[in-house]
Order: sequence, then structure tokens, then C-alpha cells
Amino acid sequence: MARSPWAPGASGLAGAAQALDAVISGGRSADVALGAFDASADRAAVRAITLGTIRWYLRLAPAVESLLARASEVSPPVGALLAVAAHQVEYSRNAPEATVHAAVDAARILKSERATGFVNAVLRRFVRERAQLFARIDQGEPARTAHPRWLVERLHSAWPNECAAMLAANNAHPPMTLRLDLSRTSASQYLDQLSAAGIEASAAQWLDSVITLNQPLSVSALPGFSQGLVSVQDAGAQLAPRLLDMRPEMRVLDACAAPGGKTGHLLERAPPGVTVTAVDIDAARVARIDENLKRLGRTATLVVADVSKPESFWDGRPFDRILVDAACSSTGVIRRHPDIKLLRRPGDVTQLAAGQLAILKAAAGMLAPGGRLVYCTCSVLPEENEAVVERLLAAVPVMRLARMPPAADLAPGGKDRTPGVQLLPGADAGTDGFYYACLEKTTTGA
Repeated sequence: MARSPWAPGASGLAGAAQALDAVISGGRSADVALGAFDASADRAAVRAITLGTIRWYLRLAPAVESLLARASEVSPPVGALLAVAAHQVEYSRNAPEATVHAAVDAARILKSERATGFVNAVLRRFVRERAQLFARIDQGEPARTAHPRWLVERLHSAWPNECAAMLAANNAHPPMTLRLDLSRTSASQYLDQLSAAGIEASAAQWLDSVITLNQPLSVSALPGFSQGLVSVQDAGAQLAPRLLDMRPEMRVLDACAAPGGKTGHLLERAPPGVTVTAVDIDAARVARIDENLKRLGRTATLVVADVSKPESFWDGRPFDRILVDAACSSTGVIRRHPDIKLLRRPGDVTQLAAGQLAILKAAAGMLAPGGRLVYCTCSVLPEENEAVVERLLAAVPVMRLARMPPAADLAPGGKDRTPGVQLLPGADAGTDGFYYACLEKTTTGA
């Protein structure tokens, strides 16, 4: 094998800088940016460095920028390289001197040869002065916790007693949580399979379908994954079938269904004769639903349509149960998608809430009298959750709140809201942040 001309780790730093630049300058999601490295030998390193840097970017960037005479004159790729190298110095076990050396070679890989001296000088200053830099930067909570100020303010307003724990949870590495197909296996049976494969894991005590791995691993290493015995899904997302309360022969609509995790779960837990229609506005995302269902060995009617415009796909036959897992700010899943902290803007929340309400109104029109609708988001912001439900109830008199279990019965640490139930990231159950509300349709408008 030919010896690399670069210092160890240089190509990983260069790739991470490219991915980070795609997020910061190009506005791409981390998943899209990292997809360019799927075939790279440095894929794992690039992913770890990129996500780590994104997670702490709002703390790292002010520290690095304070060392620059004219930050605006630094090219985006070089600025991204400085950030990923600073992350490795501050948050990895690598020797700082080795990281600086690798970053200089990474500048060459990025075809920024003229910036090598600059990169070397800035990073050596960062290594020497970072304790003093962070002592000053960390005086402000947004920078100390690497969250945008607008989000910190909204979390303090909505969750004054829980905000600090939520910010810390958002910066933690998420667990790898599995969902079992309980029609084919049980927690004890699957734990035995994992143990036989040398994989350490534990079952949740509060939800029978949940297994959490001690260490994340490739799905290809999971027994029965390719056969659909198990799927990757956060425990908080696994409550929908229980709340939907499906009965035999019912017609079920999964609105905003992509990528199909909840669709598959509904089918796994469906009583005999239940049919599921899964709708999403994006054809490529509907194709992902199809792929997921084929792996699970399940069947649903898949539709590419805007669910807020029922006339484009609905045949007029009411649905007995509807799940609306609406597009939202995703502020409950930041620990899995730290780029949300960089890409989301405060004005997005108002626009998303308007879209959520439009979908709920359309869903209410497709719901049978006496039928049940479950509304859920992966947001922790009341503007998207209980406020949207209240607006629906005010606008559609035939809809009313339906009975649902108390929050503590759904998940440890769950919060009862008016209306609905909120799970907070990293609370007692260890889930992501999710909101659930149950509604039903009357015939009188009472």
C-alpha cells in the first residue's frame, strides 16, 4: 500500500471541513453534506468530526474568530478547516500538536496552499490561549451551550425549570434505540440474540418494543435487521400506535409519513383487517417508505400528495384513525441532528406552525365521526404543539380533545400539557423530545 503524503488525520479534517462548509455556507443538512463521503475511506472520521464540530460550532466559532484580524477575509473552506481543527484540539483525545500539523496538510488537500502558514499560526495560538478564550466566551449561556440565542430564550420561556438540562441533553451523544416487531419476537428473545452476537443491550422497562444498545453499531450487524425483525427508532417515537388505538378493519391514514418508521410500526401493531394509507408530498421520500416497508414485509397504500389538499388524493371515504406526524422545527431531536442549531431560524417556527394547522384542518375533514386523530411533532416549542392544537379546536368545532394516558404513564419524566403530553430530550425516559395530542371528531360540534 502506498504511503500517504499527508500527516495522519489530514484527509479526515479536509473532508470534515468540506462537509461543514456545505452546512454553514451552503445551507445543506448535515445528512446531505455527509452523503458525499459515503464511499470515502475516511467516512467514519469525517462524520464524527463534522457532527462534533456542528454540535459545538456556536462555542468554537467565537473562539477562533477572536484570533482573526479580519474574519470576513478568511475563505469559507479555510474558516471551516479552522473550526474542525479547533474541535479536535478541544474535544478529541488527539495531541493538539498533531492536529495542527494535520490541519496544515488538510489546507493543501483543500487546494489552499497559500493559507498553510495562516492555518498553522492561528491554530497554534488557539492551542496556547484556548483556556482564556473559553473563560470569556462561556460567560454567555448561548455560546457556552453552543445554542442560538433565540432558541435559548424560547426554551427558558417555555421550560424555565428544565431548560439547563435540555441544553445539556442536546449536546449529548444520542443512544441507538431499536424497535422490535413484537408480532415476531419479544424483548427477552431479541436480547438473547444480541448476546449471542456479542452485542450488549438493555430493554426499556416502560415500553415493551424498546431495546437500547450500549454502543452504536452498523445496522448490518443487527440480528434480523434485513428480515425486518428490528428497526432503528427512538423510544419516544414509538408511542403513536398505543395512542392511535386501532381496532380491527379500520382505515388508517398516516399523514406526512416519510421516511416510514411510524408507518411500519403501525402495520406491525395493527389488528386484523386494518388498512394503512401513507401520504407524503415528496416522491423520493415516498420511495423510502416503500423501501422500509419491503424490508419489514409490510404493505400499505403509498401516495405522493400534499396532505393539506385532500382533493388531490382522497376518495371521500372517511378514515377511522389518522396520524399527523407534522414537519416541525425538530427542536426535540437536536442531539441527533445538531445542524438544526445552525440551520433553523426563529421565523421558521411561525411558518411551520401555520403548515401544521393547515394539515390538521385537512385531516379533520377526512376523519370519520367518532374517529381519532393523533397529532405529534418532534418539537419542544409550545407554538408548534399545544398552541396549534388549541387553534385547531377553535377553528373546527366538530373536533375535541380525546382521552389519553397521563404523561407519567406514557413515559417516565413526561410532562402533562394543556392540551397533550410533552417528552423532553434526555429526561428520565432517555428519549428525544416529542409532543403528542389525541383528538376525536364529534357529530354535534359540542
